[in-house]
Amino acid sequence: MTTTYDFEDAPTNYDDVQRQGGQDAVYDPNFVPDSVKSFVVHMYRHIREKNVYEIHQMCETSFQTLSERLFKDTPWPSVEAIAPYVDNDHVFCLLYREMWFRHLYARLSPTLKQRIDSYDNYCSLFQVVLHGVVNMQLPNQWLWDMVDEFVYQFQSFCQYRAKMKNKTEQEIALLKQNDKAWNVYGVLNFLQALVEKSTIIQILEQEKEGLEQFTATDGYDYSGGSNVLKVLGYFSMVGLLRVHCLLGDYHTGLKWLQPIDITQQGVYTSVIGCHIATIYHYGFANLMLRRYVDAVREFNKILLYIYKTKQYHQKSPQYEQLLKKNEQMYALLAVCLSLCPQTKLVDESVNSQLREKYGEKMMRMQRYDDEAFGIYDELFSYACPKFITPSAPSFEEPLVNYNQDAYRLQLKMFLYEVKQQQLLSGVRTFLKVYSSISLAKLANYMEVDEPTLRTILLTYKHKTHSVGSDGKIISNADIDFYINNDMIYVVESKPAKRYGDFFLRQIAKLEGVINDMDRIKLE
Repeated sequence: MTTTYDFEDAPTNYDDVQRQGGQDAVYDPNFVPDSVKSFVVHMYRHIREKNVYEIHQMCETSFQTLSERLFKDTPWPSVEAIAPYVDNDHVFCLLYREMWFRHLYARLSPTLKQRIDSYDNYCSLFQVVLHGVVNMQLPNQWLWDMVDEFVYQFQSFCQYRAKMKNKTEQEIALLKQNDKAWNVYGVLNFLQALVEKSTIIQILEQEKEGLEQFTATDGYDYSGGSNVLKVLGYFSMVGLLRVHCLLGDYHTGLKWLQPIDITQQGVYTSVIGCHIATIYHYGFANLMLRRYVDAVREFNKILLYIYKTKQYHQKSPQYEQLLKKNEQMYALLAVCLSLCPQTKLVDESVNSQLREKYGEKMMRMQRYDDEAFGIYDELFSYACPKFITPSAPSFEEPLVNYNQDAYRLQLKMFLYEVKQQQLLSGVRTFLKVYSSISLAKLANYMEVDEPTLRTILLTYKHKTHSVGSDGKIISNADIDFYINNDMIYVVESKPAKRYGDFFLRQIAKLEGVINDMDRIKLE
């Protein structure tokens, strides 16, 4: 049962001051309202007692409530101000500062100094986890938020640093002085160190042999130990996937995710934000590698999951982000299905939502004209990650903005791939009509000579096949063919009929009708 705390009873004088106006006049980093004192004291006690449930409630409910009521437009009190109430505990102060900066990024615009200080705090926190003795149990949600925020702040810093045009002399001097802050090698090294030191890859391997219970316990240690390093290592694999996607290195990103079997439930599904981030970046990476079937399959599963469960997350702080990612994944699914029609992999509910959102655009995308390319451009730009250029800028004059360079490069590569598909649209149309056709006849229909047709057919084979994560060649085509003695023989894949899904839908409809009949009052 959750303990009730009086966190909202802030001193009257603070509320009076807050109502008077601007942040500069109001915010005193050393002023700690009574409700905040109570919050940090209880949080500190629960962390010492390893009371995961209460810590989770305080992070997800109490912290958000206090932020909304007292710190909507200001930071929380400084760590120096709250330290005396928690015995100046070094680790707790690092955790508090992690939440302090997370709130700052969510509600305000951090200064360059604050961005650098946040990086230093993450370095100190991760150093304690990696090299100290950490005897804590923290909620999976908080541990995911740490990794998620670490990657987000790295991305945000790279975008901020790349906008050099309007930087002041003081900002440029500070950037030069702190050239190691949010360095891409430092970020990757911390995430990789957490994976390696936690031995999470070996733990997941042992779990397959029945020697570990990591997934069964959601990563928690019920024998009195700590879950922090193991779960941070686990989530860091998702963080590495995300970082490499931001860098455009999709092969490496997917390689880091391989130890996690995303076809099964796992610790990543225990936190909705992690679940969505994992599948979003996994699907996008596969889209860019032309593994359309893998992307469609996973997008379909996560979109169906969100469709069925999103009402249960309406009070979650991550709800708006959930809805945004949901819309982005529908856009990416529309792109995948336009490039590689595989509607048999899409559930009826998801397909219905997709047609409602993008049905008209998907019809136009099949034409491969300038308007179609414009729609591909639009959907990619809306749904892609915010790519980054990790290298430090040139501080020589003239200073220019380069924050869009990485995005433009990825968009150019994507549209180049789409334009190559234009050549194949006519082939696929004819192959759907015929079970066999001679090369001469198809060349005549397509108004090309036979050598050119052979080149087009070879291109079709190449573009509808890709290299899977295990190194094997996989097919993305719903229609395949082979050539024998100048004859083309078409092999169309037959979708397996899913009788179970049909019966479940009919049962649900019948239950709905029965419920409606029960509500009718007979006269």
